[in-house]
Amino acid sequence: MKQKKGNLYLIPCTLGDTPPLEVLPLLVKKAVEHIDHYIVEHEKSARRFIKSIVPRKSQPELQFQLINKFTDAAELPTMLQPCHDGLDMGVISDAGCPGIADPGAGVVAQAHAQRIRVVPLVGPSSLLMAMMASGFNGQNFAFNGYLPIDKGQRKSELKRLERLSEERGQSQLFIETPYRNNQMLESLTHTLHPQTQICVACDITLPSEFIRTFSAETWKQTKVDLNKRPTLFIIHK
Repeated sequence: MKQKKGNLYLIPCTLGDTPPLEVLPLLVKKAVEHIDHYIVEHEKSARRFIKSIVPRKSQPELQFQLINKFTDAAELPTMLQPCHDGLDMGVISDAGCPGIADPGAGVVAQAHAQRIRVVPLVGPSSLLMAMMASGFNGQNFAFNGYLPIDKGQRKSELKRLERLSEERGQSQLFIETPYRNNQMLESLTHTLHPQTQICVACDITLPSEFIRTFSAETWKQTKVDLNKRPTLFIIHK
């Protein structure tokens, strides 16, 4: 009789130091309780998350494989061997949902190619939560990752995204390295049309959460410190 393959569970984690069960459903805890094989961005942070949600789980029995921007694509197919051995596996990113703005998408694609069932679990996605709270077009939006660091290139890209938003009615999301967040907001207010709307969504799900949508003109007169705080920016014209 052919052995049944294990499943690949996409396990969301918190977006910061919020107690896990305040933002994650019980199903996530149940998955972590029975899974010992994981594919993660960083072993240390994954172990810390697992301990926070299932404190009594035996850490020495856990098996980790790393997937990040340095992972060779040729390594991905063999990562799923435990599933072929009949064991369930879990994918955990550093924050939020695996596969969304996250290197875990590569191993998910491999799971489909190898006929392994993929099971996404519910958890906080900063992209979707920012869109929910923005008041912008939730039926047409795009995530653009990081914008150029060079000031001239960044200005050109912001103008391009602003045109796209106006032409398509499409909200444009992007992020910045946290220590450059304040400079990004300044670039937005000085580059975009005064009436273009900007949503700043910072520290989502944390006690310090800050989410506001104002025009570029209003943001010029608004004081907020975003330095070293996880932040999403959304523009809509």
